[in-house]
Amino acid sequence: MEREQVILKAADIDRILTRMAHEILEKHKGTENLVLIGIRTGGVFLADRAREKILSIEGTNVPRGDLDITLYRDDWTRIAPHPVVQKTELPFSLDGKQVILVDDVLFTGRTVRAAMDALIDFGRPDQIELAVLVDRGHRELPIEANYVGKHVETIHGATVNVYLKENAGRDEVTITFK
Repeated sequence: MEREQVILKAADIDRILTRMAHEILEKHKGTENLVLIGIRTGGVFLADRAREKILSIEGTNVPRGDLDITLYRDDWTRIAPHPVVQKTELPFSLDGKQVILVDDVLFTGRTVRAAMDALIDFGRPDQIELAVLVDRGHRELPIEANYVGKHVETIHGATVNVYLKENAGRDEVTITFK
């Protein structure tokens, strides 16, 4: 029997994104050479929201892109025989940029590794950092987020579900226990 527990509600997610935007701006001392890149799919929506937060705080519209990592994953042949590749949109050069990769959940680190491999095919940023809404631990690779919304202790078999209004009609993060 599955049991689902809500760990973040809409107001929590909004507050977290505001805090993370402030942390990014404080560390980078503004927005010069800063770009946000959302990892498809959840990271794209969160990057859009982070961009809006930065705009409201700093008054600057930070460039934003979308990154599809499907063919860079080390498990893509296990996911489906014919993976669905979505569009990568990076309407700017990565050379010399301060890249903030944005994703919804950090788990094993394999998605982030794939994202970094994909990014390097598009240019050479000066720095790549990671912002995630939820860090649930259980890393398989030595990857850590620079900006974390919430650290959540989970058991390995649990599932962290991020529901965002852009694709799920509501803002909520839950953990499902089996």
